[in-house]
Amino acid sequence: MQQLTKFFREVVREMKKVSWPKRKELVNYTITVLATVAFFTVFFAVVDLGISELVRFILE
Repeated sequence: MQQLTKFFREVVREMKKVSWPKRKELVNYTITVLATVAFFTVFFAVVDLGISELVRFILE
């Protein structure tokens, strides 16, 4: 039990050292991630559609 208590004390101590992002930074990072995910979603959907059409064309 003593080791568990020591572990959580150390966790709290380390979490106080963390440099948390400011609200503006967090918003910018979130927008960047969402835009990147949206871009890759559209990109891979187009590539998938293209490959599907190519396979259909070859098989017909």
